[in-house]
Amino acid sequence: MRTDKRKVALVGTGMVGMSYAYSMLNQGICDELVLIDINRKRAEGEAMDLNHGLAFSGYHMKIYAGEYKDCSDADIVVICAGVAQKQGETRLDLLKRNASVFESIVQPVTESGFNGIFLVATNPVDIMARITYSLSGFNPKRVLGSGTALDTARLRYLLGESLRVDPRNVHAYVMGEHGDSEFVPWSQAMIATKPILSLCGSGGEDDMVCREELKRIEEEVRGAAYRIIDAKQATYYGIGMALTRITKAILGDENSVFTVSTMLRGEYGQNDVYAGVPCIINKNGIQRVLSLSLTEEEMKQFGKSCDTLRESFQGIL
Repeated sequence: MRTDKRKVALVGTGMVGMSYAYSMLNQGICDELVLIDINRKRAEGEAMDLNHGLAFSGYHMKIYAGEYKDCSDADIVVICAGVAQKQGETRLDLLKRNASVFESIVQPVTESGFNGIFLVATNPVDIMARITYSLSGFNPKRVLGSGTALDTARLRYLLGESLRVDPRNVHAYVMGEHGDSEFVPWSQAMIATKPILSLCGSGGEDDMVCREELKRIEEEVRGAAYRIIDAKQATYYGIGMALTRITKAILGDENSVFTVSTMLRGEYGQNDVYAGVPCIINKNGIQRVLSLSLTEEEMKQFGKSCDTLRESFQGIL
């Protein structure tokens, strides 16, 4: 019988935060969920709305609006607060606007006595996770961003659709920045244990068709957020579910693999930069980074993406 309570504190009750909270409730991921927002009234209203659905849920959760002091005994603090990405705006354009927001969040969270794991979703997520690490002084293994977890899910969905395979049997990753410089290391893409590139033939016309399709899929993944924002002004359901899945892996001590944003310390030849890479996740946060056998060209692509992130972070703090 479980006696310890799984507690999550959510900072930011906008569309992303509440998509996460709604997904958490529907899946019964935690026992206690506290909602924190600069607009206390909104957080109270969101808590009421979620609580009114508890009677239809198969789970029992304590959901309430709180303050930063409520983070003291939380297992995870999920940060979704920040200004939204505007139509036509890149994720990196958000940087200066969101950096100041985080200074007003991370300090009171750490001052509460919080000693758990930070999970960051605010864009540009790699840099915001790096800022959270710097402001908190935590071990970087306990500060991670959602990274390219959603991009990877988009990739697997599109590959499954194209190849008529269940996406759950597609093993492929999007790496680097959660943004314009992200890329797909196709050398590591598999259906079960069969390399996807092996389906492309040996250089003939069929090979060209296959590689053009893979290029189209990669471009669609990279531009997915822009198309969604153009259509409905924001993205939130997909990232809410991605955050829920990562939270479940942490609270369940699963040792599951996700492409999250983490501090690189020598992996892939990179240092002192947060970027999306496959990681093993458990109750301690980042258990370890998985080092894939990338080709020389893929290593160059990853290096360029990390350079983009490193340059953008300089001078922020």
